Amino acid sequence: MIAHHVLFWLKADTSEDQKNAFRKGLESLENIEVVKTFHMGTPAPIERAVVDTSYTFSLILFFEDLAAHDVYQVHEIHKAFLEEFRVLFEKVVIYDAQ
Repeated sequence: MIAHHVLFWLKADTSEDQKNAFRKGLESLENIEVVKTFHMGTPAPIERAVVDTSYTFSLILFFEDLAAHDVYQVHEIHKAFLEEFRVLFEKVVIYDAQ
């Protein structure tokens, strides 16, 4: 099993309409057939020194194996998401774990 956790920080001037479109774009990634588990969200209202709530959106995907992860990376839906929304990213951090 591969966990793919992506944290997105959108640019400060991103409008609410753009954020809503970004959310829908993230949701489209669930339709990629190799995605076993999908969770998309925003920072939970938890105030602890060790919790980072500075990001805008979190995406967590689980894949059966590394081969499925690799299929996801080049999938047309994923590529379309990046093409459309890359301009909104201020910062992206990815954690992949097996």
